[in-house]
Amino acid sequence: MIEMHDIWKTYPDGTVALQSVNVVIDRNEFVYIVGPSGAGKSTFMKLIYREEVPSKGQLSVNGFNIGKLKQRKIPYVRRNIGVVFQDYRLLPKLTAYENVSFAMEVIEASKRQIRRRTMEVLDLVGLKHKAGSVPAQLSGGEQQRIAIARAIVNNPSVIVADEPTGNLDPETSWGIMKLLEEIHFRGTTIVMATHNKEIVNTLRKRVIAIERGTIVRDEPRGEYGYEI
Repeated sequence: MIEMHDIWKTYPDGTVALQSVNVVIDRNEFVYIVGPSGAGKSTFMKLIYREEVPSKGQLSVNGFNIGKLKQRKIPYVRRNIGVVFQDYRLLPKLTAYENVSFAMEVIEASKRQIRRRTMEVLDLVGLKHKAGSVPAQLSGGEQQRIAIARAIVNNPSVIVADEPTGNLDPETSWGIMKLLEEIHFRGTTIVMATHNKEIVNTLRKRVIAIERGTIVRDEPRGEYGYEI
């Protein structure tokens, strides 16, 4: 699903965010990306959904060479990648339904398809009854569930989740993890950056640890490994 071969990322100010990164993530894996703040985790994630491109090396996602991707192909590739952010990034003036359905409108799905699938994913995340609410009327946990619904509405092959529980209380965080586990069980690859030691150590998955832009640990059922 995701292959990185000798990936380097240097920003215009000279900051080296990633250096000589080699990773293969298979279809239907669930992977935690861990490490100290500033280690390069967010850059790692941004490369996957092509917000950034590598300075050097080869990155393929779902068979596409991200570094050499033509501009017209970017929207097509992003259809197969769902992204969940720590700060939700919902459109404040749109309802929960509209925030989710917008992702399908972008790919020009039919109105019938949009209605059926949007209500389906709202039901999956347990918020069908909040379809008409705007983000300000929802709790943080509910907003994150809507963000997850938006990320999965187009049936992506991979979900990239950057600190999806970072702004949530412990009980709500576990609810979000249960939802992500269910999505993973249905066949979606999930790559999740997190500082949540308890979640990583309880729901044991593959752990990739990054420090100073370098992968220092890659374990199939790893632990968080840092004091917080």
